[in-house]
Amino acid sequence: MRVLLLGGTTEASQIAKRLAGDDRLAVTLSLAGRTETPAAQPLPTRIGGFGGWEGLARWIEANGIAAVLDATHPYAARISANAKRATEATGARMGSIVRPPWQRQSGDVWIEVDSAEAAVDALGPGPQNVFLALGRLELAAFARAPQHNYVVRSVDRPKGVPLPPRIRSILARGPFEIGSERMLLDSERISVVVSKNSGGAATYAKIAAARERGIPVVMIRRPVKPAGDPLASAEEAILWLHSLRVHERAPGSLRGV
Repeated sequence: MRVLLLGGTTEASQIAKRLAGDDRLAVTLSLAGRTETPAAQPLPTRIGGFGGWEGLARWIEANGIAAVLDATHPYAARISANAKRATEATGARMGSIVRPPWQRQSGDVWIEVDSAEAAVDALGPGPQNVFLALGRLELAAFARAPQHNYVVRSVDRPKGVPLPPRIRSILARGPFEIGSERMLLDSERISVVVSKNSGGAATYAKIAAARERGIPVVMIRRPVKPAGDPLASAEEAILWLHSLRVHERAPGSLRGV
């Protein structure tokens, strides 16, 4: 059975490692291409967009894809919407990793907002030392608040977007441990953290460290993310794929593409 795995997350890497060498499934991993140096994966990999949902639907049909497994980031709403429409158009099945969001705990000081632009407003007018735990595309919003000192941590050095004048990049790839997050908050004298509610364990340590230090977190809420069959983990996703394989049928023809 031919499968398209939409990746870029810890769960996608776990799935890729588990399915490498499984000759019952022919899996292609797709990455959006936002990271210049993605971690090597043990599956055939394509990088870049498909050209909207119509392009994805044509790719599904051309490659005989029976199932699309969406293991993208909880904030990657556009590719999930495209996958939903493309699978509906072709008759391919769609499964989605639905990662539970982090829950506020006793001692957390969260300021919940709906966007990076709203997060800028939540920082207030007074200068602060801000840890931006965000992707490259969200950083541009903070250029209109140049009074703050920013620290951003990312796999690649941010470029191609306007940035605030006082920003320093730390290049690192998760997962991150609580001890190193404490050291980061202390050494940079961080007064506020800006984060997406990504869920999972790989990047939660910064939230726990902020709670210990009494540092507020401006938490950007998740967007509405279309989903197929909901799957809670990499293990559940693999079981889902094999259950489909047993009852495999060819995907339908395109409808209106």
